[in-house]
Formats: sequence, C-alpha cells, structure tokens
Amino acid sequence: MIALYLATGFEELEAITIYTVLKRGGVDIKLISITDKLEVMGARGATLTANQNINEINYQECEMIILPGGALGANNLLDNVIVQEQLIEFNKKGKWIGAICAAPYVLGELNILDGKQATSYPGFESHLKGAILSENKVVISGNIVTSRGPGTALEFAFAILTILKGKVETDKIMEQMLLK
Repeated sequence: MIALYLATGFEELEAITIYTVLKRGGVDIKLISITDKLEVMGARGATLTANQNINEINYQECEMIILPGGALGANNLLDNVIVQEQLIEFNKKGKWIGAICAAPYVLGELNILDGKQATSYPGFESHLKGAILSENKVVISGNIVTSRGPGTALEFAFAILTILKGKVETDKIMEQMLLK
C-alpha cells in the first residue's frame, strides 16, 4: 500500500495527479487524512475525502509515503508528530518517500535529505537541509523522490510508477493517457 498524505492546504493538482496515475497503474494507493476528519480541504478550496485516517495505517504493509505540496499543506505535514515519526522511520529502513513542490522542505527539516540530491518549488531550497540541490523536474536519490511543483506532477507520478511497477507498465499507462 502507498500512503498519500492529505493535510489541510495540500496542492490539489499534485494529489489528484499522483493518485490517478498510480491507480491507473494498478498500485494500491490510499488517500490518508492527517486531520481528525476524512474530508480535507486543499489550497484552492477543493475538498477530497480520504480513504482512511493516519491513525488507522498499518505501516508494516506500507511501501511508500507521498507528500503533495502546497505551502500550508507542507507546514501542516511538518507539524504532525505521526508524519514526522513515520518519515524518519521509513528513511531509516530505506523505504520509499516521495515529496513534491513545497513538501521536500518537510524532509529537509527532518534531516532526511542529508547527502541526497533533491529539488523543490523555487524559494524552498534553503529548507532542503543537507541536500545536494538540483533544478531537475524530478530527482531520485536513494529512497527519496522529489519534484518541483504542479507542472511536474505527471512526471513525478510516472517516476514513482516506474519505481513500483517498472518501465513496461509505466509505458502502457502513458500510452493509455495519450502521452506516448
């Protein structure tokens, strides 16, 4: 199972794009609310209903945590103790972590990016503590996948799909979506 965390103020385009691409690719991805409600409001006022709450996750069955951006969403992710603990634990175990837009700053603040290449939305670079900065649209470094923002969400989602399902499956989904 892949956990895509939703915090109040998340970037809707990123969350929906990532979720949709991975679902199309046959990935067991779940929208996870880090709030006390399943309904979570995004940065532009759209509300998504999560599949479950963060307190209900069996992390033994979780292969990857994905953090969509949005400045407010990223701040709310960083302020959540369970999010912090799980990201640190996943990193220690070398499990996959993905973060896009403002969200890579959460990883920087938790010292998860030490010695790894990373990218983020312009202006958040100073928060990527310990990272080797990149301006690439998507960066895979060790167990960490980062990306720049809403305009790179498809590329980010396909990079994750390739990690999880391989290039052949990713190419099929890209074809179905008229991207190849």
